[in-house]
Amino acid sequence: MIIVFGSINIDLVTRVDALPKPGETVAAPGYAIVPGGKGANQALAARRAGADVVLAGAVGRDGFADLALDMLAADGVDLTRIVRADAPTGAAFITVDAKGQNQIVVGSGANAFARAASLDGLVTRPGDTLLLQWEVPEAEICAAARWAKARGLRVMLNRAPAGPITPELMAMTDIVVVNEHEIMALAEGHGIDGADPEAVASGLSARYGNAVFVTLGAEGAMGWADGIRHAVPAMPVEVVDTTAAGDTFCGAFAAALDRRRGYETAIEFASAAGSLACTVFGAQPSIPTLATIEPAAAILAEGRNPDHRRTTP
Repeated sequence: MIIVFGSINIDLVTRVDALPKPGETVAAPGYAIVPGGKGANQALAARRAGADVVLAGAVGRDGFADLALDMLAADGVDLTRIVRADAPTGAAFITVDAKGQNQIVVGSGANAFARAASLDGLVTRPGDTLLLQWEVPEAEICAAARWAKARGLRVMLNRAPAGPITPELMAMTDIVVVNEHEIMALAEGHGIDGADPEAVASGLSARYGNAVFVTLGAEGAMGWADGIRHAVPAMPVEVVDTTAAGDTFCGAFAAALDRRRGYETAIEFASAAGSLACTVFGAQPSIPTLATIEPAAAILAEGRNPDHRRTTP
């Protein structure tokens, strides 16, 4: 089982030819209202990738709340750990350009009231996974990690948006997933020297004994675990919208590990899922299902390069 503790949003998405510059107003032909939020996206991605999933978080008592939860409910995510807060449901304001790149501003709203205590009483088994992100309060993220470690759960943390992770939380985290920009924000405060994402990932993994994986956009993903490097290319796809690609990677990665796949095949599965998410507009509507991920992952496995997997020099 995968337990996701994280944010739940409604995304207001516009499409433009080019992203606006500071102070510039850009006209868009319309907008879409789409369910999102990093916690919700990752929960849905894990569920569509075949895992049993519980989502814990908070929404408001407004009209957006049901919209934010409808797709999750339809796919069978357990929503019994979600609370209703006296605050508006979280919202993200997303602008996507003609190349599929985006700008995102997130209004936390009810996500600021997400509490790790909502996990109390949940029946778990050693080997289950707690999946965390960074759109809910840091103190609650740490409390959720402590809750998980006390029960023998695997803790997976996606440090997005970018920022530091304290040594205490890093020590409680079994798997860290970040992108090529977010990884550089982790070096400071951990005594890690490195001018490139791979050096930082390798250094952090060696220091804390955990696995550190980095998504690299069109270049795929790489990471270090137990002194071994793992890497996989992205699927060649026509990019429509990169929103939720990273979340899809995280959810699919967690689902693959939950099915007892090793890092090498799990990262291929996750990379295939993240690539497929770039081919459809919107966050949750773009998240692929197990039936579409598996054949794409098989293609990546066929082209596996033995040089991608090596031990620390």
